Amino acid sequence: MGDANAFRSAAANGQVGIDPDAAHTVLNKIRTGKDAVEALLNSSGVLAQPPKLGNNPVGNAMAAKFVQRADGGGDSYSSALQNLLGQYQAAEEGIVQAMARYHEIDQSSADPFRNA
Repeated sequence: MGDANAFRSAAANGQVGIDPDAAHTVLNKIRTGKDAVEALLNSSGVLAQPPKLGNNPVGNAMAAKFVQRADGGGDSYSSALQNLLGQYQAAEEGIVQAMARYHEIDQSSADPFRNA
């Protein structure tokens, strides 16, 4: 998640500016991806239901493992989706901030030429 957060920080600090007209397409794609991940997260609880593999030691162990991989911590499906959603959010915030900084950066870059 470092790259998305680094971009967001650079935008917040005024180190990056993006032309708002050019950025709208990217921003819309990020928001579409973010919406899709949120929908997957909302429905991921279905995967955390233990499958019916039979009431025996092997079936019970496999069912428990399935639930853990779907909705447990660490490298579970749900955790991976949360990580992806966080990256989408950081990228979205960075682009919005960079769009806001674009005109500031453009003006400050032009100032030396105006005073010449």
